[in-house]
Amino acid sequence: MDFTLKVWRQAGPDEKGRLITYEAHDISSDTSFLEMLDIVNERLLEKGEEPIAFDHDCREGICGMCGCMVNGHAHGHQQGTTLCQLHMREFNDGDTIYIEPWRAKAFPVVKDLVVDRSAFDAIITAGGFISMRTGSAPDGNAIPVPKKSADQAMDAAQCIGCGACVAACPNASAMLFTSAKISHLGLVPQGQPERMRRARAMVDAMEEAGFGACTNHGECEAACPKEISMNFIARLNRDRLKAALVE
Repeated sequence: MDFTLKVWRQAGPDEKGRLITYEAHDISSDTSFLEMLDIVNERLLEKGEEPIAFDHDCREGICGMCGCMVNGHAHGHQQGTTLCQLHMREFNDGDTIYIEPWRAKAFPVVKDLVVDRSAFDAIITAGGFISMRTGSAPDGNAIPVPKKSADQAMDAAQCIGCGACVAACPNASAMLFTSAKISHLGLVPQGQPERMRRARAMVDAMEEAGFGACTNHGECEAACPKEISMNFIARLNRDRLKAALVE
């Protein structure tokens, strides 16, 4: 398969960026999107040109490292799929593919398709933990957890922190990410002591990082590779309201 790539190239955070055209010839339909970029980079190196910088790690859809806009869609057009699991057979031979980094004030471009997502770390640091006594590991069944709560907590815990929800949102909001991190702790008994403080602290950290507000457009849920529900945002809002009332 042959493709024409329009790739965003930007030398650094303070440099101007632009779309550069590359030709990707003889690409197997079974090649993943990142493998296709690897092939393009190898050919650029052979010609003495600088390769395209992009984030990646596990390439198994679980680490959350990879991610960019492909034809205007976060992680590409296939739903429930990370960029590393998107295969070139999902495109048509001869397609022109536009590849750009996440677009958000809180995710400044580092180079080319690489963005700084440390703002997510600040949100986690603000409240993504539980208080536990140190010592030997407690018995897993010592504290009963209702099946419904356990299932919901696991659904929320699927979030890999890739940032697709932010990139897809017209407000660049991180509410889906933040609500997932708050809910997967707040739904189990071990997370109850910090529940109210966690909701307040993590949302405050999100706003301080420069993310926008949620206005229920729904693009976050549609773009999420783990298909995390917007219902967790409603839960976050309830917890934050309760925290304000307690104060």
